[in-house]
Amino acid sequence: MTDETKMPDEERQSPRIGRCNVSAAKKAARRLCLMYDTVLAPTGLKSTQYGILSELNSRGAALPTVRELAEELVMDRSTLGQNLRPLERDGLVTLLTDPKDRRNRLIALTRSGLGKFKEAAKYWKIAQDRFEATFGEQEATNLRAVLLAIAHNSKFAKQK
Repeated sequence: MTDETKMPDEERQSPRIGRCNVSAAKKAARRLCLMYDTVLAPTGLKSTQYGILSELNSRGAALPTVRELAEELVMDRSTLGQNLRPLERDGLVTLLTDPKDRRNRLIALTRSGLGKFKEAAKYWKIAQDRFEATFGEQEATNLRAVLLAIAHNSKFAKQK
């Protein structure tokens, strides 16, 4: 046995790792995304794509600009653009020129996109129910409140 394998776990780990908020959040996000992506797989959508369709659906006829949607999803515009390309290619969303400001692009959910969203919503509910059954319904509600408070806290926004 090497000296490394003889050391207790707590001595091998950096004391900062256990206190690293971003590391814990990323690990949890990867685990949850994998679970949701696995459940959503029969629809051909990833959880990020489902989130975009869901946000567009919730807005109804109020079409967001790329900037507005990126802000709502707490995503930079280039990342949103990369996520929109396959949705646009598959005819699930369409990008339109804003008649009020031709420099802006509006994002609309197509009929096919609405159909795909409705199909995927059934699978999303399976993943959601699985998470809440495992983690606890009230705990999940509390967790969402905390995570959304972090996501929309301007003090954590990109500093210039």
